[in-house]
Amino acid sequence: MSAVITASPSFGAARGAARLRSATSEHPLVKWGLIGIALAFLSLFLFVPLVAVFFEAFRKGFDAYVAALVEPDALAAIKLTLLAAGIAVPLNLVFGVAAAWAIAKFEFRGKSLLTTLIDLPFSVSPVIAGLIYVLVFGAQGWFGPWLQEHDIKIVFAVPGIILATVFVTFPFIARELIPLMQAQGSEEEEAARVLGASGWQIFRRVTLPNIKWGLLYGVILCNARAMGEFGAVSVVSGHIRGMTNTMPLHIEILYNEYQFAAAFAVASLLALLALVTLALKTFIEWRQHREIAADGFMEGPQS
Repeated sequence: MSAVITASPSFGAARGAARLRSATSEHPLVKWGLIGIALAFLSLFLFVPLVAVFFEAFRKGFDAYVAALVEPDALAAIKLTLLAAGIAVPLNLVFGVAAAWAIAKFEFRGKSLLTTLIDLPFSVSPVIAGLIYVLVFGAQGWFGPWLQEHDIKIVFAVPGIILATVFVTFPFIARELIPLMQAQGSEEEEAARVLGASGWQIFRRVTLPNIKWGLLYGVILCNARAMGEFGAVSVVSGHIRGMTNTMPLHIEILYNEYQFAAAFAVASLLALLALVTLALKTFIEWRQHREIAADGFMEGPQS
């Protein structure tokens, strides 16, 4: 009897472990079926369109591909896209860091309102955002007559494109940093303040090293959205060839004119941007996980 009683706990533990394995594991057919569905979905909506873009871009040969990219209107569209992204991303970098630092490190009246306003571009259609700028800065808008009197062009010009790009992209960096900085807390900054560090020293030596990978991640996403934005830019650009057309708008015009090879050639540049963004995103995530694992390994022996 005692032998049975002694053996019963181990038998119960074995049964419990078996039930746990059965609850957390699936039949191989189910596992491979889910993997197959995921691969089929990725192939249909990601890999096949991506291959089609590059196939159509090079269908008429490499010379035709290069000719489509060096054509004056295409070069103007590429330069304008780089200009808009080159201005929008640094502005959003400054705003995102400032907003995230204020929301994560301080308590103040209107904090919830500021958080809500940061999410506004996510809830408003880009086309609506473009129409807002037309209503404000257009010829019949609020400031339209004054702008015309002073010969200042915003809508249907480069400034309008930059404003629209900034609007649709400004949440990316802030939204990436806010949860990261909230999770980190403010203990290190407070300790640095007690030791006599200035605000700039605290940011440069404490805050920035802690958020560097999240900041870079947000910058990459912001840049990708800035270069690929279509809706808001389409409304405020006026579609003036060689002047206010960005790469997405130039692709639309070429496609509507049945210049498919040229359209896909320019589209391949945006596809390359997406691939580079994905590679950088993967690298940043890998570095983040590596640093977290290294920090845990260093703290383990001390604890």
